[in-house]
Amino acid sequence: MSLDKENKRWENEVYRPLVKRFPERKDVFTTSSGIELPPVMLPSEKLDYLADLGFPGEYPFTRGVQPTMYRGRFWTMRQYAGYATAEESNARYRYLLEQGQTGLSVAFDLPTQIGYDADDPMALGEVGKVGVSISSVRDMETLFRDIPLDKVSTSMTINAPAAILLAFYIAVAKKQGVPLNKLRGTIQNDIIKEYVARGTYIFPPEPSMRLITDVFKFCKDQVPSWNTISVSGYHIREAGSTAAQEVAFTLANAIAYIQAAIDAGLEVDDFANQISFFFNAHNHFLEEIAKFRAARRLYARIMKSRFGAQDEKSCRMRFHTQTAGSTLTAQQPENNVVRVTLQALAAVLGGTQSLHTNSMDEALWLPTEKSVQVALRTQQIIAHESGVADSVDPLAGSYVIEALTDQIEAIASEYIDKIDALGGALQAINSGFMQNEILEAAYQAQRAIERGDQIVVGLNEFQVEESIELESLSVDPQVEENQHQQLAELRAARDNDQVATLLGELEEAARSEGPLMPLFIRCAEAEVTLGEICGVLRDVWGQYRPPTFI
Repeated sequence: MSLDKENKRWENEVYRPLVKRFPERKDVFTTSSGIELPPVMLPSEKLDYLADLGFPGEYPFTRGVQPTMYRGRFWTMRQYAGYATAEESNARYRYLLEQGQTGLSVAFDLPTQIGYDADDPMALGEVGKVGVSISSVRDMETLFRDIPLDKVSTSMTINAPAAILLAFYIAVAKKQGVPLNKLRGTIQNDIIKEYVARGTYIFPPEPSMRLITDVFKFCKDQVPSWNTISVSGYHIREAGSTAAQEVAFTLANAIAYIQAAIDAGLEVDDFANQISFFFNAHNHFLEEIAKFRAARRLYARIMKSRFGAQDEKSCRMRFHTQTAGSTLTAQQPENNVVRVTLQALAAVLGGTQSLHTNSMDEALWLPTEKSVQVALRTQQIIAHESGVADSVDPLAGSYVIEALTDQIEAIASEYIDKIDALGGALQAINSGFMQNEILEAAYQAQRAIERGDQIVVGLNEFQVEESIELESLSVDPQVEENQHQQLAELRAARDNDQVATLLGELEEAARSEGPLMPLFIRCAEAEVTLGEICGVLRDVWGQYRPPTFI
């Protein structure tokens, strides 16, 4: 008897009679992407093992980008951190490294993210609040004091002024005597998702893309082990997208960057291996695992078929994952430890290269050292005690996982086709297509919570009367005044004639089409500030104003 016939017999004779007597919890079970989950999933007759799965470390990389994955070494445990001053953040970094963290991840405050110095009136009240304040190479040097830059990999979540912060980092490395080819790390440098989902943009798209391709060109030769961009789906998901939309919009943005680099004269195989990605790990355990596998396979196919990549390394999607901040609750915050554990486990089973686990108290305030330690220990327990790292792609062949992988890839491919028809990612953003799709998904998710169709433990069900007794962390208002004073001292001590000359050269370079990274590094070494550099670029290029939609 065929499997389909046997399945129908089971449904009619066993399953449906029982459901009629004892109804299931829902009429239909679906994922965030609207994919329906049947009670039992059968093997797919469409699956071509070699073409669709292959082996780990080989095209299409569905099963992972390394042949041994975590049997060789664990993912990089990279806790995102940064607050107040460079001194305080440096202390947190050294604490995390002492606790067993294997990579650094820098959070910058809002003024730094949008290119203002700490003493700019636009920075008032925001200095050091959501990340570390970096206005000059002196701040960057303090941030990495006693941390040898050839011994750690550093990720910097910075976008609009990413090239300038990278120049600061390079200047510090040179002062430490570290060869640039020994530097390892990532700058996010993903401006398109700022236009669609996050909002820390400065310049219009054309000069912003020029900055990005300029970094590509510079790092290809000078900093070959550095990831020049981390194309981010994380913030798209935090804004409310589904899992399939996260994959689709992230890859559509990646297509735009790759095409821009090719248009700037680069060969795809010369820069593609320095592209990395950044994804969210959300709550639907099975869908998230499948999402990572689908993204990896779809990217490999795009690189080979669309861009003609010849080097298999160009087809590898390497990505960092962070657990979902939007799922954390201020109610019963200890429950967030469980949420983060499940999300982290999905990322590991999905084959991530590095991972940040959120702290239990992040829905309330900046995380304390204690909560950060628990978050890091979560990763270490998964790595050393769970056994899931002992097998490469342990859930491959699961009928549900493979079906979800196929369906997420199919939905994402349809979205990419629609975006192509609109003229690409930037045009899709200018028309409001991506934003509207994300808003609708967020609206439907919120309605499901408010109706009680989606249970959030402690929020809309299983509530308790409680008083939060966790230790809190706050930023001293004196931080801002101290940063003002340090900037005044820097401006008084540096060679201001040299600064004026360099800012003149920068204005001329911005008006031309020449390379900017070498000049940014010279500016950093001469203690030109972030705000001064961005001020010149603002004057030449203008500032981005988002379109309005009726």
